[in-house]
Amino acid sequence: MGIPEGMAKPEEQRLGPVLRRRDQVQPGTTDQRLLDTEGDSEWVHTDPWRVMRIQSEFVEGFGALAELPSAISVFGSARTKPDSPEYEAGVRIGRALVEAGFAVITGGGPGAMEAANKGAREAKGVSVGLGIELPFEQGLNQHVDIGVNFRYFFVRKTMFVKYAQGFVVLPGGLGTLDELFEALTLVQTRKVTRFPIVLFGTEYWKGLVDWLKDSVVAGGKASERDLLLFHVTDDVDEAVALVTKEISR
Repeated sequence: MGIPEGMAKPEEQRLGPVLRRRDQVQPGTTDQRLLDTEGDSEWVHTDPWRVMRIQSEFVEGFGALAELPSAISVFGSARTKPDSPEYEAGVRIGRALVEAGFAVITGGGPGAMEAANKGAREAKGVSVGLGIELPFEQGLNQHVDIGVNFRYFFVRKTMFVKYAQGFVVLPGGLGTLDELFEALTLVQTRKVTRFPIVLFGTEYWKGLVDWLKDSVVAGGKASERDLLLFHVTDDVDEAVALVTKEISR
């Protein structure tokens, strides 16, 4: 059903909060399009429908994580081998965080994420995995007790920041760097209350820290005090102490 016979097409149309004029006026009404059983299913791929999916992911994430105790997010490579020192460090960090009274949140995947979840589970703490839909994703690791899978990276990143009081960053690739710089930017710009960020593995992070100091700061692209937004260590106990010392629970 379109414009009733004998009636001219209106010059202005209000559809909820949306205003349409002239050639952008649509035939029919919102209720009519909702109740019309004819037509194809292309509407499920439109941006307005995606907004509903995004909203639902926020609701599910908030609902699942709202009652978490104080938590620390642990990041690291999905490619970390189970027989590597980095994996063992992840297990020790996950265990130590639980013993310090914190839940552990990871990306829920294999490698360093699995290691931290394993340590948390072995210490009988709360082990959380926030997964992401990827073509090569292997699913949540077996040590996750509370898991949420997301379609959208930005929703998942919100959960990491909202429900963690600090970050421990193990050696990792592009995804790990993305999470690290997201956190540093949020703290630097005061979009979030400052929380500690610890890089574990001095040898691995040395090149990045030197580049930040010698190129970014030296070139005037960041300030000297921005280098104080994170700590670097090789010691598990120090990492846990640094990431938890500023937190009141």
